[in-house]
Amino acid sequence: MHDASPEAVTKLFTRSDGSYLFARWGRPIAPVAFGVEDSTVGIIKGAIEAVCRLAGHEVAETDPELGSNLMVFFLREWQELIDTPNLDRMIPELGPLVERLKAADANQYRLFRFEPDGGIKACFVFVRMDDVMSDIPAETICLGQAVQSILLWSDEAFLGSSPLALTGDNVAILKPDVANVIRAAYDPVMPVAADDASHALRLAARIGALVS
Repeated sequence: MHDASPEAVTKLFTRSDGSYLFARWGRPIAPVAFGVEDSTVGIIKGAIEAVCRLAGHEVAETDPELGSNLMVFFLREWQELIDTPNLDRMIPELGPLVERLKAADANQYRLFRFEPDGGIKACFVFVRMDDVMSDIPAETICLGQAVQSILLWSDEAFLGSSPLALTGDNVAILKPDVANVIRAAYDPVMPVAADDASHALRLAARIGALVS
């Protein structure tokens, strides 16, 4: 995406089946990370806090209902999810999901849960540290996952085009146009969820107001 036109914004939330679906968080985000050193936990929490600051959204230590509502799992093989105690209680479809991820040789996946009003209630982030992921700095992985968890983007939104860019000294930063979408999406006048593409027109208008 290189512009804030209604067409470009629509594409970010139009799924591979042709349906339009947008959602943002309706409650403060309380993150937790598994499978990494304490130093990396700090990096992932820092990335989430940075993206939430951009959005004007709140970060919390705990969620009163769920404890943590943004759970980030780092693993070597998808099978490790099956072996994680009680995870199948939180994710009843875990078995079939792991088989799909294995078959696709995927290295990342995000699973969302939703409020009655359609807003995001919880997100499970899975990162498999394959050869590709292992070559990427932890800061870049964490920022990328934070960006892709702050909104319900289309499953095709960032295929072939990362939401991040590299500075001259190889530091990953959020692309300005993606940052503008996030800021506009969390504008209080915008809804927490939408399934009609007319929402993209409103979103594009908000982006235009922000950058003008």
